[in-house]
Amino acid sequence: MKTILWATLTANGNYAQSTPENPPKKEALEDFAIHAKAVGNFIVGRRTFEGMRGNGGPGPFGDVEIVVISKNAAEIPGIKVARSPQDALDYLQQKGHQTALVSGGADIHNSFLGQGLVDEMIFNVAPCLEGKGLNLLIDKENYQYKHLELLDCKPLGGGVVQLRYAIDR
Repeated sequence: MKTILWATLTANGNYAQSTPENPPKKEALEDFAIHAKAVGNFIVGRRTFEGMRGNGGPGPFGDVEIVVISKNAAEIPGIKVARSPQDALDYLQQKGHQTALVSGGADIHNSFLGQGLVDEMIFNVAPCLEGKGLNLLIDKENYQYKHLELLDCKPLGGGVVQLRYAIDR
């Protein structure tokens, strides 16, 4: 199964942290919706899912299969809860998906990368600097250097630039 990691980063490489004073860039959100609808699914961590859910409705993702990774979350009506990245991928593959989109949560991203489960990465670089943001922190002792191939680079508008890479396995 092809696995694509999708993230919005700040210009200094940190994960963009959304707050009421600093909401996500609409161009990045629109791009995520396009990718999620194209592959028909996305995988997300519990905290990020709760933040996306807001009022409890499916929002623009009513027809998209959502998998929440959580080691201890209870059942979520209409949502598959997986205990690990591999469980999430296995579930989506059993449902007939050929591609998985991995979204929000630095822990989730680090998990997928650390286990060598990512084929492509899409980074939307937002025009801001963040001092408190989270980072991609791959286990340095067990992770081997990977060469990336730039597949695409394009502006999304609003100062957001998208970089798309393939990971050399």
